[in-house]
Amino acid sequence: MKVADIMTCPVVTIHNTAPVAAAAKLMQQRQIQALIVPPSYEQDAYGIVTVEDIVGKVIAFGRNPQHLRVFEIMTKPCIVLNPDLGVEYAAQLLTRYQLHSAPVIQKELLGLLSVTDILARSDALEQPQELLLAHKIEELSAIARQVCQTQGPGSEACAKAWAAVDALQAESAHQQAKPLEQTAFEAFCDEFPEALRDRDLDAWCSG
Repeated sequence: MKVADIMTCPVVTIHNTAPVAAAAKLMQQRQIQALIVPPSYEQDAYGIVTVEDIVGKVIAFGRNPQHLRVFEIMTKPCIVLNPDLGVEYAAQLLTRYQLHSAPVIQKELLGLLSVTDILARSDALEQPQELLLAHKIEELSAIARQVCQTQGPGSEACAKAWAAVDALQAESAHQQAKPLEQTAFEAFCDEFPEALRDRDLDAWCSG
């Protein structure tokens, strides 16, 4: 699933000069934990103000929310998400930067994604990426073997077919934070040494 599939929209925004008290009241009324602060000019960045900002920067220090403005406690620039980003990567970003939510932007503000959205709306628990990648690797491996049987183990088409498998293997290993002892192509070359004979950097690089 993609971020666009589970994000919340429309997004509730607030002006950067609004009193923090107004931001807190708006969050309570809408039962949300974050407000997006739109850019003030063309090259400006989006900002975000959260419940944690109000609690940690205002209430915790006994400051008067009527006298503080949103721009004084917001985070700007904030982490933004692409609507086409996979849910797993969005979860990684939110976790890495210890965020509850982030705006979804592609030229314009499209939505807001929170960890609550990921847990409640995504299929990550029912269809974990680990299993999907394993299935895709198996599928592409069968295709690669067919290509190599048809066009020859030493052909460019064979190498490219295995490169696609290797890329998915590397991504799977990266997501699981484990080493990749041997790629699918390297295992294939153990069976067919001729596949490696004319291979050059094109197998790993492009352009």
